[in-house]
Amino acid sequence: MKRKANAKPSGETPHSAIRLHVNAPLSAGSSAETTPQQAHYLGNVMRLTAGAQVLLFNGRDGEWQAEITAIRRNDCQLRVLMQTRKQTDGPEIHYLFAPLKKARLDYMVQKATELGAASIRPVITRRTIVERVKLERMQANVIEAAEQCGVLRVPEVSEPEKLETILKTWPPEHSLIFADESAAHASPIERLRSIPAGPAALLIGPEGGFDGTERQMLTALPFVHAISLGPRIMRADTASVAALALMNAVLGDWQ
Repeated sequence: MKRKANAKPSGETPHSAIRLHVNAPLSAGSSAETTPQQAHYLGNVMRLTAGAQVLLFNGRDGEWQAEITAIRRNDCQLRVLMQTRKQTDGPEIHYLFAPLKKARLDYMVQKATELGAASIRPVITRRTIVERVKLERMQANVIEAAEQCGVLRVPEVSEPEKLETILKTWPPEHSLIFADESAAHASPIERLRSIPAGPAALLIGPEGGFDGTERQMLTALPFVHAISLGPRIMRADTASVAALALMNAVLGDWQ
């Protein structure tokens, strides 16, 4: 768990405060407790003691100011004081991707969280090299990114599924946008503007791209829209950030 070492002295209200994700319901006067890792960070790294204040969120109840009431080596108890931000849902944009190797997978998951993805779904394609992913690691990266960047919504992390399975059960009212390296280099912004309003998802393929059969399967579906990301070849993690930024600007909450 990484944080800026700028915690306020014990008993003071935090400004750029430590934010922690907890599972407990949050309301004024309620109590919450941290994980052992969070307790270690608060007590041994940040040297906080009883009376210090932090910010809590759970992805459902907004963000709350809380006070440490007791802290030990592997346990920290908090009392919830007041709400600092109401819960916001963010854009209805989902992120589907062919898994990559560990370090780049961590980066992709973190950036998708920062960019407001509602869910994160690994997709197994015919050219996917990494077919096994550690969901606990992905979830930890989602939470860390949300804690650090002020995100209130925590994306849902799903088990990997084959592309064919996903397409068979896909709700047709949800637009599925995929970055197609063979698409004509038309403006992706204009292409996105032509897509009907409503929930949308981004699909990023593996390093080798979608094979011919997969591309035909995608382009034959009425809810699928191919976009170009320009004349330069991008790695999958770079393409995901570029495409999610475009979707936020045109379809999401950057408008």
